[in-house]
Amino acid sequence: MRAIVVTSTSFFLRTCRTGVSRILNSVVLLTAPSLLFAAPAAIPFAARGLLLDAALNGHAIIAVGERGAIIRSVDSGDTWEALASPTHATLTGIAFANPNNGWAVGHDGIILHTRDGGETWTEQFKAEDRETVFLDVAAIDSSRAMAVGAFGVCYTTRDGGRNWVHHKLIEDDAHLNRITIGPDAEFYIAGERGTLLRLAAHNKPTEVLTSPNEVSLYGLTPIAPNLLLAYGLRGHLYRSGDAGKTWRQIESRLPALFTTAIRLRSGTILVAGQARAFLVSRDGGYSFQVWQPPIRTAVAEVLEAPNGLLLAFGEGGVTRLDPPAAPVAKSVPAAF
Repeated sequence: MRAIVVTSTSFFLRTCRTGVSRILNSVVLLTAPSLLFAAPAAIPFAARGLLLDAALNGHAIIAVGERGAIIRSVDSGDTWEALASPTHATLTGIAFANPNNGWAVGHDGIILHTRDGGETWTEQFKAEDRETVFLDVAAIDSSRAMAVGAFGVCYTTRDGGRNWVHHKLIEDDAHLNRITIGPDAEFYIAGERGTLLRLAAHNKPTEVLTSPNEVSLYGLTPIAPNLLLAYGLRGHLYRSGDAGKTWRQIESRLPALFTTAIRLRSGTILVAGQARAFLVSRDGGYSFQVWQPPIRTAVAEVLEAPNGLLLAFGEGGVTRLDPPAAPVAKSVPAAF
């Protein structure tokens, strides 16, 4: 099984032949009390533990993590409540198809489902092989969803989870680390050994995208039409402006693991991951600059809350951050 090791100097999910996954090294825990939810009694313990993914569902934010933790906020992260979970397995991914239907996945080959927007969760599927480790999940609608994970594992459903069907997307056993939905309801997948995949929603064959490098990649994020960002270990960051046909490496200046990327409502692109590894782009991903928010712990996911603040999920639980400055609008000369 996938082992979790937490120390004062690092935390990581160790990869081995009996388990897998996202390596997140960090420095000694240093936090800003006004930003990290560590003191208020209203915050459940689960919101201060290891959290590995989160998703927006309307005005609600739901996050998952170790020991089956599921937590929810309905006020942009001001307060959190722990929800009942049917498992003690570490949960690594969560996604919603609509305001009612969502899935969460994790260790022990488990897939959870909700029909009431995350209020209650039930076990919908468990792989026969208990060493199956799901790392992420994505949903197109209430019928179609996909879960991916260690050693190339992939399961899909087309009937809302009544049946989960195993698929072999790649020939080798590279870990499939992250799955993201594109603008045309296609699945984008990033994994070990430079694995980059695109799957159309309408039963078309898996498309293996040209990979810019054989390094382990932890995300392939659609930023705009035809614009993709791929990122992963040792500060590797790549931009494609032609939907993955060609790639350009971007100087990241940080030899760290990048685990997530997001385009904010302001247009700023944010990439985050290992301790203090934050980059921002204000020119559509052509260049990135180091950003230094007051957080020193490893980050697995970043969301933009409904009120505009950023929520970082990871080793330190939930951390609220002011967003980076928005791109400066170019002035347009007056017509004479």
